[in-house]
Amino acid sequence: GRARRGDVRASILALLKDRPMHGYEMIQEIAERSGGAWKPSPGSVYPTLQLLEDEGLIASASEGGKKLFSLTEAGREATEEGPEAPWEEASRGVDWEALGEVRQAGFGLMEAFGQVWKTGSKEQREKALGVINEARKKLYLILADED
Repeated sequence: GRARRGDVRASILALLKDRPMHGYEMIQEIAERSGGAWKPSPGSVYPTLQLLEDEGLIASASEGGKKLFSLTEAGREATEEGPEAPWEEASRGVDWEALGEVRQAGFGLMEAFGQVWKTGSKEQREKALGVINEARKKLYLILADED
């Protein structure tokens, strides 16, 4: 899911309250803490980190070719006013049970497709690809309310 830039900012500050982190680590952590509902892109995280550093709320130190970010004193004060877990908003209203069923069905489909791809003949592979493409079309037709 998409989130506002403000959420990225609040999330970074909230994460750094726990401990110093690398940018990539923050992206993974937000994805994990939101239950996979929101994984901010590097294109939103890194400019926000630069902005926070320019504002004096965070500092960075090079560590093994990577930048390790941590809160400054001003940043620590800013986190006191901010939300505790901004990433939770992204996972609110998600039907986790249904999502699990969809995931399982998707994995099952990919597994079957993989078997055909590994062990099937050229004709069988082409048929399997046709089935996948047909399924995708049918799914979109459900949204269009057509049969």
